Amino acid sequence: METEARDLRTGKTVWEARPLLSLPVQPLIKDIKTDVLIVGAGTSGAFMAEALTDAGLDVAVVDRRGPAEGATTASTALIEYEIDTPIIELAKKIGLAKAERAWKRSHLALTSLAARTRALGIDCAQTRRDNLYLAGNMLDAKGLEREWAARRAIGIETVLLSRKDVKERFGISRQAALLSFDDLSCDPRQLAVGYLDVAAKRGARLFSPVTVMDVKGSGKQLTVKTQEGPRILCRHIVFCTGYELPDHVPKRGHSIISTYAIATRQQRDNLWPGECFIWEASDPYLYIRTSPEGRVICGGEDEEFEDEAKRDARLDRKTAVLERKLKKLLPDLDTKAEFAWTGSFGTTATGLPTVDQIPKYPHRWFVLGFGGNGITYSRLGADIVRAALTGKRDPDADLYALGGPARTR
Repeated sequence: METEARDLRTGKTVWEARPLLSLPVQPLIKDIKTDVLIVGAGTSGAFMAEALTDAGLDVAVVDRRGPAEGATTASTALIEYEIDTPIIELAKKIGLAKAERAWKRSHLALTSLAARTRALGIDCAQTRRDNLYLAGNMLDAKGLEREWAARRAIGIETVLLSRKDVKERFGISRQAALLSFDDLSCDPRQLAVGYLDVAAKRGARLFSPVTVMDVKGSGKQLTVKTQEGPRILCRHIVFCTGYELPDHVPKRGHSIISTYAIATRQQRDNLWPGECFIWEASDPYLYIRTSPEGRVICGGEDEEFEDEAKRDARLDRKTAVLERKLKKLLPDLDTKAEFAWTGSFGTTATGLPTVDQIPKYPHRWFVLGFGGNGITYSRLGADIVRAALTGKRDPDADLYALGGPARTR
């Protein structure tokens, strides 16, 4: 098998209560030929299919489960440009100039994603949200002040809030916070399916269930063997398989962790002013958003293990912990969970994704949108691969190459 097989999520997510747009998905019953084969029909695969069909390429998308049936459904969809690793911390890992580039590119990717989704008319409850980043065990008040200065230095508008400001404006007791602007919330399944629908209307073919077993060839044509029997002939293959790593991609620098999330009852009258995203400069951190119908979605309690049975066994206990932590932070809320779920997601030492060709295997690409910015990184990955497959080069591709950017002064 060309990718790992994981049980990506357990429990009932809030998104599964909503009907999905019907897509023209078909079984693979005969050999096909295409310019680009995309493996994975989640968020990364959907953005890739839209970007490559927009570039005029013939595209086929395969998935062993079905569109948006894996990690996409487990996402809480707090779509941020703010990277998990603050600028001042990322600079220690890769140098200040590259850290600044990575933050600017993440900001651009989110802005472009919001604009593209509007331009395509995709109905996914897209809403711009401000972002409240609370002092925690990673950055205290002085650390947030340094991070505030670093963001302002590269043109990212951010407001530094004192303890008094945070309490008066949001009713939260923390020593300080950063307020930033124009992040994005949506329904992640509707988002992914919407992009796949656009690609399909341009001629992209969607096949499921299809499991890729082997890929042969390295020249102008690759031959893809499937578990179902038919072969797929293509010029390029792009693995958008999320946290199920493709074969031959070195695992060093990537790790899988377990995370948990809840959604409360609808309670519009109890919500905080502006319904901004709320998260913490902590490890692990709590992250909070609202849904269009007035639920509170809260995630966190991450742990560094990838055993699915062990992860699932902790769901009830982790749900109770999230309810308590949410109540402590926002006492006016009814924090009882109506939905609770757990899932696996990937991370890197820098908090940056990896988008590159598989070493020694030309024409085989992969997008690992690891980190807390998976949806933003999926957009970024589509931009980088589109540039490469159309004979161009993305100016920031080096930041996301396999092995990560080298540290510079």
